[in-house]
Amino acid sequence: MSTTSKPVNQKAWLLVLPVIICVAFSAILPLMTVVNYSVQDIISPERKVFVGTEWFASVMRDEELHAALWRQLTFSLAVLAVEIPLGIALALSMPAQGWKASLVLVLVSLSLLIPWNVVGTIWQIYGRADIGLLGAMLQRMGFDYSYTGNATHAWATVLLMDVWHWTPLVALLGYAGLRSIPDAYYQAARIDGASKFAVFRYIQLPKMRGVLMIAVLLRFMDSFMIYTEPFVLTGGGPGNATTFLSQYLTQKAVGQFDLGPAAAFSLIYFLIILLLCFILYNWMQRVGMQEKEGEQ
Repeated sequence: MSTTSKPVNQKAWLLVLPVIICVAFSAILPLMTVVNYSVQDIISPERKVFVGTEWFASVMRDEELHAALWRQLTFSLAVLAVEIPLGIALALSMPAQGWKASLVLVLVSLSLLIPWNVVGTIWQIYGRADIGLLGAMLQRMGFDYSYTGNATHAWATVLLMDVWHWTPLVALLGYAGLRSIPDAYYQAARIDGASKFAVFRYIQLPKMRGVLMIAVLLRFMDSFMIYTEPFVLTGGGPGNATTFLSQYLTQKAVGQFDLGPAAAFSLIYFLIILLLCFILYNWMQRVGMQEKEGEQ
C-alpha cells in the first residue's frame, strides 16, 4: 500500500502573523522591559546599575507586601464564595426561552457594560450617608455606616460592589451551560420522579462544570488584579484596609518611582497569579474526575 502525505501550506502562517506581531508589542516586549528593570537600579535615564536579584529579595522581605497579599487572597476567596453560588442561583431562576428570556438577559448584562471607574463613582455616591441610598438607609436604621472611616465597612463595600458588578458574568456563563443540556435528560428525570435538587445535583451541576470552571478562573484572576474600583471608592483606605496588590504596585512604580522594586514585584505578582490559577484549575479537574469515578 502506498502512503500519501498531506501537503502543508506554509503560507497559512501569514494569517497568524498579525496576531504574533500584536502579542509581541503588547505583551512580550513590555514583559522583557520589566525583566530588564527588575535587575537594575535606575538612578537616571543615563545611569543604570546592575543589582541582580537584590530587588526581588527586598520585595520578598517587605511586610507591607505580605499584608497586601493577605488582603488580596481574602478578598478573592470571598468573591468566589459569594459570586459563584449567587450566579448559579440567578442562572437557575432565569427563564429558558421567549421574550422574557431575552429581556432578562439584557437586564442582567447591564452592570457588565459600565466602566470600572464609573462603577467606583456610583458606589461612592451610593454609600454616602447624606445623599446615597445605601448610606442613608443604614443610618436611618441606626447603623453607623462609614466606608471612609471604618476599615470593615470599606472592605465589605468593596466586596459588595464587586458582587454587584460581576455576578452577572457568572450568571450568564451558568445560563449558557444550562441551555446546552438536552431535554432528554430532564425527561428521564421526570420519568424517574427525581426532585429538583436531584436534577440540579446529578444533571445541571455536572453539565455546568466546564463553564463554571471558566467562571471561577476568570473571576479569580480579575479579582486578584482589581484596582480601579477600590481606588475610586476608597483610595485604598481607610489606612490600608482596601490597598490590594495592584494598588501597592502602583504606589511603588508611580507614587514612589521605585522602578526596580516595582518591576521585581510585578514579576512576582504575575507568577503568583499563574501559580494560584494552576492550583485552582487542577483542583477543580481532580474534583470532577473523582465525581465521575464515584458515579461509575
